[in-house]
Amino acid sequence: MKLVSVNVGLPREVTWHGRIVTTGIFKEPVDGRVGLRKLNLDGDRQADLTVHGGKDKAVYCYPLAHYGYWKKELPGRELPPATFGENFTTDGLLEDSIHIGDQFSIGSAELIVTQPRLPCYKLGIRFQSDDMVRRFMVSGRTGFYFAVTREGEVSAEDEIRAIARDPEAVPVSEITQLYIAKRYGDDEVASVRRALRVAALPESWKEYLRERLRISEG
Repeated sequence: MKLVSVNVGLPREVTWHGRIVTTGIFKEPVDGRVGLRKLNLDGDRQADLTVHGGKDKAVYCYPLAHYGYWKKELPGRELPPATFGENFTTDGLLEDSIHIGDQFSIGSAELIVTQPRLPCYKLGIRFQSDDMVRRFMVSGRTGFYFAVTREGEVSAEDEIRAIARDPEAVPVSEITQLYIAKRYGDDEVASVRRALRVAALPESWKEYLRERLRISEG
C-alpha cells in the first residue's frame, strides 16, 4: 500500500444553478513533503465547516483502483488524481478490507480510519451533474476519512503501513450499507452492535445507528 498523490486546495466560488457556491472540492496534487495537522493538510481548507472538516474528517482518502470503474462510467472524461476531492489518492485501502478504527502510519504521521464519505451536492458541482451524488453512493466506492493521531509530514510514494486493526473489524463498506439500508434484519442489527463498540466511529454516526436500531426493534 502506498500514497500515490497528496492533494490540497483552498475554497473557491463557483456558479451552480444560477447561484454562487463556495466549495473546497477542487484540489490539485502537490509535490514534496506536506505537513499533516490535526484538522487538515497544509494548504488545504474546507468551505463549510458545519459538514466538512474537523478532527474526524481531517483527511479524505480515495483508492486509485476506483478510477478504472469511473472511467467506464464516465467515458471521455479526464479523471486525474484528486477528481473526487480526495486529499490522498492511494494504491490500496479499499472499503471492504479497511475497518473503522484501523490505524496506519504514512510518512512521519499516524492516522486512524473514522467513517465513510457521504457526498453532498458539491460532488455534483465538481462533475457538473446533479445525478453524480446518487451514482457515487450506489457504486459503493465512497472512500473514507482519517483522523490524525500523530502530526507529521507526508508525500507521494510514501508507504502506508498498518499499525493496528480494530478488534471489532467493521469494514468501511459495512457502515455505508448500514446507512443506506431501508430496513434492518438480524444481520444488520448485529453489525450495528459491533459498530457501536468501535471507539473511532464518531458520535454522530453512533447516534444515527442507535436511532435506526430503536426503529428496527420498534
